[in-house]
Amino acid sequence: MTQISPLQKARASYVPKLPPVLNESGPFAKAVPGEATQSVADQDAIKALFPDTYGLPAIQFKNGPQHDAKPVNVAVILSGGQAPGGHNVIAGLYDGLKALNPASKLYGFLGGPSGLIDNKYMAIDEDIVNAYRNTGGFDMICSGRTKLEEPEQFDKVIANCKALGITAIVIIGGDDSNTNACVLAQYMITKKTGIQVIGCPKTIDGDLKNEWIEVSFGFDTATKVYSELIGNIMRDANSARKYWHFIKLMGRSASHIALECALQTHPNACIISEEVEKKGTSLHDIVDKLTKVVIARSAKKMDFGVVLIPEGLIEFIPEIKPLIKELNECLAEGTDLGKKFNALTDMDAKIAFVVDHLSASSASVFKSFPSFVKAQLLGDRDPHGNVQVSRIETEKLLIAMVEENVKAHNKANGTKVKFSTQAHFFGYEGRCAAPSNFDADYCYSLGFNASALIGAGLTGYMSSVRNVARPANEWEAGGIPLTMMMNMERRHGKDVPVIRKALVELDAAPFKTFAKHRDAWAEGVEFVYPGPIQYFGPAEVCDRTTMTLQLERA
Repeated sequence: MTQISPLQKARASYVPKLPPVLNESGPFAKAVPGEATQSVADQDAIKALFPDTYGLPAIQFKNGPQHDAKPVNVAVILSGGQAPGGHNVIAGLYDGLKALNPASKLYGFLGGPSGLIDNKYMAIDEDIVNAYRNTGGFDMICSGRTKLEEPEQFDKVIANCKALGITAIVIIGGDDSNTNACVLAQYMITKKTGIQVIGCPKTIDGDLKNEWIEVSFGFDTATKVYSELIGNIMRDANSARKYWHFIKLMGRSASHIALECALQTHPNACIISEEVEKKGTSLHDIVDKLTKVVIARSAKKMDFGVVLIPEGLIEFIPEIKPLIKELNECLAEGTDLGKKFNALTDMDAKIAFVVDHLSASSASVFKSFPSFVKAQLLGDRDPHGNVQVSRIETEKLLIAMVEENVKAHNKANGTKVKFSTQAHFFGYEGRCAAPSNFDADYCYSLGFNASALIGAGLTGYMSSVRNVARPANEWEAGGIPLTMMMNMERRHGKDVPVIRKALVELDAAPFKTFAKHRDAWAEGVEFVYPGPIQYFGPAEVCDRTTMTLQLERA
């Protein structure tokens, strides 16, 4: 980096806060085991696949005495999509390893898991770490989405680690990346390599969490960035008073981002995918409800508003969910149907082919979509072979359908309800933002805590920092077995072990709070304008956590 901004220069001097036990004992904290654990589901199947890491106890760190520690060489990778705070995880890990023994070394493997396989790495030193403290992005060593799942890949990782004397690997990633970490940890034990594997919980989607992982890092910063943008649009909508803004937000498998942004900004409508699925709400029902809000506001001379839509909504709609499942099975790579489909070059031919191989009900739903949605459903698959729902312009689909309803209403009733629209998708805008004070502290703590797990000789664990809704001087540190979060799911046409995603819980405080107020938000102008992330100033402004976390841990 040849030039840095004034903000980045000021942020470089920020000293992240640590849980008291890591402040007092550093990475020498004593690992106190709790009771044996089990997976969230499919216990027998998960135990059979991970015989050496299944049932391990959760760990809580307590104060312990300083002692001599041998130097360790550690590998670190960033895996999956970017999230604010990744560099601080590396900084915390580096500082913790140097505290264990100044001769310890940290190697950053480049481009994610593929770097481990291809032996592309850089030695991380003090100058490098200092250049990236408290910055956004993953550009120090970059990330990637290569899956670690084949023995040939594992064997290359082992050979590359042995050549550098590496005895521990830290994988910073989301649920799929930490699934890789779990598989790799078991393989390392099976092959008696002595190489430890530790995971760190990353994803802005917020769907990697449980009792011990209260929030994944990056969620706080990303939702604050999106909420600022939504607030800006709300202010514009309330000033111009002529546009309906339909805003799609990242979050394929869960609606945590949409819910958090709704709690922060009070939109006129926010769709929660998990509620749609539970209530069996059809696409037409969703459109009818939105149309009623548009008409009701127009009667009050308010032909403007803001609607929030989760990225993965389309997968939760009852008539569409089975369609996508059929598409994923039908077009899976390596299957005969998948090969025939991939051989077609014309989109019309692809659409006709798919219609012929879907069930009658799914084919009917598929044919009812506009051409642009059909093409998006049949576009490139994600690394897991699934429909890339982020490429489906759900916000434009809803706009088109509401527009038809409004036209029909005007024609039938002789009214002149106005419905002028703007469509937005907020995703990449939040993934590499400079981390909030919360994420800067939390990420540094996760990394430093990972060094303590390594120092304690543990493997197959995820770094866990708890009680994070409270000030940092009340945080707790420890680790949980990766197998504790696992279940079996259908991927590429077969059952495989994966970490289960945490969806929005409809009986929990965040959703209940939203549901209590959404009718009032729909009728009036209850907009809240959060403004940009604040890094300097009073703690109640700069160190506040998300509303989701506050409500969950109230």
